Amino acid sequence: MSLSLRRASAALALSISLLAVPNPAHAAAVEVDGEISVPCGPATYTPDADWYFPATTSPKALVYLQHGFSRSNANVADLARKYQAAGFLVFTPTLPSTDLYGCTVNNTGNNTVFLSSVAAWIGQATDTGKALATSYAAAARTAGRAGSTLPANYILAGHSAGGEAVTYIANILRTTYPAAFANLKYVQLLDPVKSPSGSNMATGLNGLATSALPILAISSPPYLANSNASGTVELTADLDRPFLGVRLTTGSHCDAEGASTNFLCTLTAGTSKARNVTALQTLAVNWAADATAGTTTASYYPGGTYYQSLLTGGVIETLSGS
Repeated sequence: MSLSLRRASAALALSISLLAVPNPAHAAAVEVDGEISVPCGPATYTPDADWYFPATTSPKALVYLQHGFSRSNANVADLARKYQAAGFLVFTPTLPSTDLYGCTVNNTGNNTVFLSSVAAWIGQATDTGKALATSYAAAARTAGRAGSTLPANYILAGHSAGGEAVTYIANILRTTYPAAFANLKYVQLLDPVKSPSGSNMATGLNGLATSALPILAISSPPYLANSNASGTVELTADLDRPFLGVRLTTGSHCDAEGASTNFLCTLTAGTSKARNVTALQTLAVNWAADATAGTTTASYYPGGTYYQSLLTGGVIETLSGS
């Protein structure tokens, strides 16, 4: 064999060996249909829980994305995939909207005990014997990520009644699970709606007002479908901050569901405009990324290029506190 041929063969062998060594930082994005346990009255429920693994083995944070009243995790799949594509691990459980024991995402009388149990998912996430870690471990095995662990940082995001729920859950973390609360980086409210019963959102927001936790909303104008923007009104009344997010001037209550909405939402809330869905997803994902990294990407805030293009184009208006 000539010298040049031997060199070529050696180079080819090296290339093959390099290709055969997996890059531990990268993996295929995977969606897993799982479940999680939660106490409810005298029973234990095991609601459906979807996991979205990003194309990295080092996710930026865990995003707990909660659907709204009469909806399911399937309806927030489009937004979940946007978080996933940005490098977040996403967890989307389906919670009941009606239940004999009040174990519901919305407050139909008193769901506070149930939401405290849901908060324990995050509060006890580092305990391998508890619900969230158990659900994650099963999903990770299915996804080919066996042996991996949950991210240390958390984000809570909720649409409609899910927005009220995550504010209450965040405050439970503050009062009951301080170590987990220290790792909660951001709360994202997506056209939040207050329940007709109780004061969960007010309780949550007034408790969180004592902290520096970032809380931002992306809302629609007041109309019947969002109970006259009841959650946004509560937010701006309870938090005295100069920037609390945006209102989509022609928004629909279905905007947060994007491509995964269905006629049950659009029939009563109206069809979303593509520009509003794009703006919501872009702002939500980039605000989450900034909150996790402790950075401020100017383009997505007042005065920034992208933000101002939405503002001058009449797509959004700025929300601020009282």
